[in-house]
Amino acid sequence: MNPTASQIDQTMQTTHFAVIGNPVKHSRSPSIHHLFAQQTGISLQYERLEAPIDQFESTVRHFFSQGGSGLNVTVPFKQLAWQLACEHLSPRAKLAQAVNTLWMQNNSLHGCNTDGVGLVSDLARLGVICKGARILLIGAGGAARGVLGPLLETGCAQLRIVNRTEARAHALLDAWQEAYPDSGQQISTGGLADAKQPGGWDVVINASSSSLGDTAPQVPEGLYATGALAYDMMYGALPTPFMRQAQADGAQATSDGLGMLVGQAAESFYLWHGVRPDMAPVLHAIRAELDASIT
Repeated sequence: MNPTASQIDQTMQTTHFAVIGNPVKHSRSPSIHHLFAQQTGISLQYERLEAPIDQFESTVRHFFSQGGSGLNVTVPFKQLAWQLACEHLSPRAKLAQAVNTLWMQNNSLHGCNTDGVGLVSDLARLGVICKGARILLIGAGGAARGVLGPLLETGCAQLRIVNRTEARAHALLDAWQEAYPDSGQQISTGGLADAKQPGGWDVVINASSSSLGDTAPQVPEGLYATGALAYDMMYGALPTPFMRQAQADGAQATSDGLGMLVGQAAESFYLWHGVRPDMAPVLHAIRAELDASIT
């Protein structure tokens, strides 16, 4: 079982939360959590916290020492967060070897990973049937680690992990097979050049940080099966470079990761507060904010 609010220290008098990352100024997490709070009648503060690349641990510890209640963790710190909370990890976080949600309980740092829940719920919202699907996952960092288990749990027929540094994809698979030697899942790995396969993929997910640099991953053409979806975990006011690349390559549908962001935030909100917010109106509001930013 994953942690619930009853397991989290409710004696804290402050309700101070933040999203920590580098860069983090683009994050919509503060708006999302404030909308959840308004919806549920919970009073909180939520801000962006940019940590220097080499000072993640000290920034986290200072935040909690000053009465902080919880942190969402974004790139590039999810695996460092997993290491920090290694003594008190949820099953999801152990599986992912990456953490995107931190809190203090009984004076100890605890961690969970809600990324996979957010992704799978958003794929379902988009009408994607993952059971029996052929899925390509681009990237092998903390974002990919966070969604690997939940994707496999959908019953997909095939999953391939490709990464710019091929060794990292192999390492991710090795870690999975060591933890779950009898999973029986059809998983393969390779470099970006190995992304293509006969018949194409039903779902292609960009879990790399390429879109943060306004570039698309260097994958070959011909990736998409008939009716395929291209999904970028990044999001923005305009289609991401990966989404534009996928559309040109024949993907029938494309989506950014805003729905995943709202979904993982809702799960974090539940872990912290014991209340499940309604995601639909919040997703609509944040999308409207993004649309307004380009007019």
